[in-house]
Amino acid sequence: MGLTLADARVLVTGGAGFLGRAVREQLAAAGCASIVAPRRAEYNLTRAADVERLFATHPVDLVLHLAADVGGIGYNLANPGQVFYANLMMGALVMEHARCSGASKFVGVGSVCAYPEHAPVPFREEDLWAGYPEPTNGAYGSAKRMMLVQGQAYRAQYGFNAVHLLMMNLYGPGDHFEPERSHVIPALLRRLVEAAAAGAPELVVWGDGRATREFLYVDDAARGILLAAERYDGGEPINLGAGFEISIRELATLLAELTGYRGRLVFDASKPSGQQRRSADVSRAKRAFGFEALVGFREGLALTLEWYRRTRIGAAQ
Repeated sequence: MGLTLADARVLVTGGAGFLGRAVREQLAAAGCASIVAPRRAEYNLTRAADVERLFATHPVDLVLHLAADVGGIGYNLANPGQVFYANLMMGALVMEHARCSGASKFVGVGSVCAYPEHAPVPFREEDLWAGYPEPTNGAYGSAKRMMLVQGQAYRAQYGFNAVHLLMMNLYGPGDHFEPERSHVIPALLRRLVEAAAAGAPELVVWGDGRATREFLYVDDAARGILLAAERYDGGEPINLGAGFEISIRELATLLAELTGYRGRLVFDASKPSGQQRRSADVSRAKRAFGFEALVGFREGLALTLEWYRRTRIGAAQ
């Protein structure tokens, strides 16, 4: 304990990304004046020489490792080798050079994709190793698991303060809406907005609609990461989520209502749905560092839709 964000020199990998921007905004709001957010053009985090140069150039106290190579089901299925290698190397190199450079703490942001395909719901941290991840994102989930293994090994041998957060599916303003990289909420939201504008009679959704997910608003996620940075120094992984479960069918219906789409939703069961159920037990985060999600799901979706219409549609007109 004892780390104060306002006084810390902080490295945020992936700082230009969806979650990274929210984290940097909240760090600044907390009074942190020293924030390093490296860009890929200058530092490729899969290359040892670049990571070594990063830490030599920017000595830091705290590392928030958010950088990831990930997309939706289609992206992960098309690029499993790239996804595994990039995430494995980024985690391994950033943590190793953080330790060697004298950083006092490393917060690794893992993923719900690391949970076994058939883990009991709600997911409990103790069940993380009870099986292999769901195959459509097995490469990504396995690479993220290795960051937890590395952190616990470094804690045991070197006394390095590495903590690991298991992040549920994120959404919110600033998300990726590009078809090749988007996750389910931005992908559906974009398509529904376009279908409503075109008066399309029906819209096809991948999967049978029965799969469930848990979603965490991006600002809540950023707040949880910073709470863990200040208040949690344990070696056990911790779920970061909102503690609810919604089916893709229910999600699509809600988004159709919010976007004003009046056509028919058609669920294509021939397409992969991914893991059948996802929802987390979030009690450990509340006990360990007082985290609870604050933004209601409908409210968060409305804010995301408003941002998309203002920044994407408005900018194109």
